[in-house]
Amino acid sequence: VQLQACGGGLVQAGGSLRLSCAASGRTFSSYVMAWFRQAPGKEREFVAGIRWSGASPSYADSVKGRFTISTDNAKNTVSLQMNSLKPEDTAVYYCAARPLSLSIKTRPDEYVYWGQGTLVTVSS
Repeated sequence: VQLQACGGGLVQAGGSLRLSCAASGRTFSSYVMAWFRQAPGKEREFVAGIRWSGASPSYADSVKGRFTISTDNAKNTVSLQMNSLKPEDTAVYYCAARPLSLSIKTRPDEYVYWGQGTLVTVSS
């Protein structure tokens, strides 16, 4: 399984970014996909997760109402639309995959496959 994340960059507070993660190497129909982030000096934290079918999106409280996770089965991608960005959203964002799962897990050690990370910087 390979996960390739892209879409990070520098944006002003209040702005938007869209992250995408291209998945390859398997049939992902039974997978849960998620986005995590890790800020400097902090632990990796769950941001959002979703079943590959697009069902059961789940969000961290800190991003609820601002971020939207989605899948595109035809393109084998999972995306994270980030609106109303805040400086505290600054982090390296990682996509992750958990095979043979129906429930959205929130701990990093519950995910098997990881992308390389993409940096999001929100200036104040």
